[in-house]
Amino acid sequence: MHVAGRIEDYALIGDMQTAALVCRDGMVDWLCLPRFDSPAVFAGLLGTEEHGFWRMGPAHSEGTRPLPADRRRYRGDSLVLESEWDTPQGTVRVIDFMPPRDGAPQLVRIVEGVSGTVPVRSELRMRFAYGWVVPWVHKVDGRTVAVAGPDSVWLDTTAQTYGEELTTYSDFTVAPGERVAFTISWQPSHHQPPAVAEPENSLTATEDFWREWIEHCTYHGPYREAVVRSLITLKALTYAPTGGIVAAPTTSLPEDLGGSRNWDYRFTWLRDAAITLSSLLRTGYREEARAWREWLLRAVAGDPENLQIMYGIAGERELGENELSWLPGYENSRPVRVGNGAAGQVQLDVYGEVIEALHLAHMTGLARNDYASLLQLKLINWVENHWHEPDEGIWEVRGPRRHFVHSKVMTWVAVDRTIKLIEAGDAEGPLERWKELRDRIHQDVCEKGYDKERNTFTQSYGSQELDASLLLIPQMGFLPPDDKRVIGTIEAIQRELSTEDGFILRYPTSGDEAGVDGLEGDEGAFLACSFWMADDLAMIGRVEEARTLFDRLLSLRNDLGLLAEEWDSANQRQVGNFPQAFSHVPLIDTALRLTASGAYGGG
Repeated sequence: MHVAGRIEDYALIGDMQTAALVCRDGMVDWLCLPRFDSPAVFAGLLGTEEHGFWRMGPAHSEGTRPLPADRRRYRGDSLVLESEWDTPQGTVRVIDFMPPRDGAPQLVRIVEGVSGTVPVRSELRMRFAYGWVVPWVHKVDGRTVAVAGPDSVWLDTTAQTYGEELTTYSDFTVAPGERVAFTISWQPSHHQPPAVAEPENSLTATEDFWREWIEHCTYHGPYREAVVRSLITLKALTYAPTGGIVAAPTTSLPEDLGGSRNWDYRFTWLRDAAITLSSLLRTGYREEARAWREWLLRAVAGDPENLQIMYGIAGERELGENELSWLPGYENSRPVRVGNGAAGQVQLDVYGEVIEALHLAHMTGLARNDYASLLQLKLINWVENHWHEPDEGIWEVRGPRRHFVHSKVMTWVAVDRTIKLIEAGDAEGPLERWKELRDRIHQDVCEKGYDKERNTFTQSYGSQELDASLLLIPQMGFLPPDDKRVIGTIEAIQRELSTEDGFILRYPTSGDEAGVDGLEGDEGAFLACSFWMADDLAMIGRVEEARTLFDRLLSLRNDLGLLAEEWDSANQRQVGNFPQAFSHVPLIDTALRLTASGAYGGG
């Protein structure tokens, strides 16, 4: 009986339209087709092997767990995964990848003999609609096809296959140098069959694509390996047809093992996408920035007053949240959710992040777009009328709205960056009025969001709680790093929101009772917040401490350089959706800052 691996046991492969997770034991436990947000064909990650998987590796005895690979790596700077098993009969390698799409989406698995003669087994169990629907599997012109409703998945291989217990098997051996390829391709069931796969040609094309893409990277500092792997991961989370960027390719991987903090991240949060854009711009990737700006302008359309905090990857607005009752959840973490009800929330900070991203794009020489400037002015008009209202904040709390300090700071950022646009002569607007607005927001935050007794900013006006988003105050230029209020806030967060192993929580949670976020249970250390702390420490001159924290954060990555959303200090495990853009972006940002300051010791 297969159960899902630890989150860090998974590798990511993808084609920039969807992605698969491959476990260390050769099991593909997650794949949505044809898009990131489509129903999964393999949903074993959130259930059991009954909900779909594809295992490839050395044959093992019935009733025993497949063995984990002895070694695995990405081929150079690519998303081509190699896993190797050493067995009593010899060594076998499996090469997994998804070629950048030119026609039907494909997942390719090539088995290669390295030494000896190794018996290998492929077990393919397709279950459509997140494990709910058993497809009709049959042969067409020597190809195996699984059909259910609107979907069909075609299997191409030169190996012999057979069906048993609603599963497609193949048993074969490989000797040194021998290669046997398997490819599955998705196609709408009412269309003609997809072209027969050419796996070896696809492998060459995939490696070429990634090698050429990473050549554009302008970062050559001491943390290059970590930065490049993070950039590749962010590129893999970008939906190529539109430029939309998903927060993660998974849903309902828990922030609290066995708990209910399980959310669908297969959508484009304006916040996450905006900070991703900034990292791409600062490492040489203007084309991705241009594509995201175009996505933003289409998504917002002519309706900036109704700006959503998140959209579908093609700009869809309706992201209704549902629960999949038939899936038991990752390590029994229920419910499993698809869709995300947070799409209807008000989060004032989003306006600041979007305008900051547009500003950065403009400052780094991205070709002018008149509508982008017009949108920025329209967004500021909205901010001017609503900045003083409560909201749900950066963490999407499901409790009552509050006057979150970070939200107010980011409305200040929105106004500040727009003033800079006007002062540069690149837009027109009521400059003096908006300068007064900027000053008014600044004064409001400093009077109502700051605790003089403790010398720290607080989570919301009038509260005693701290919040790690306050670490962004100096990074956004709201106050200089040497301001005593900034230093006091950094030290308070270090003191009150650190885990025993020195990482940073987002805010205090109340355990079994619903707290500020309206949810029961706890969560892990939020990795983005820990990177922000490293940034702040460097900004206030504590560069050795910053580097030490950064190195410890890098050590939390799995063996392939990937990070989930959070770190569970008690269980020493990654938790939350995986891999997470909101973890890899600040990794890049902190690496750039530490490199610029000379604060490293060989990386």
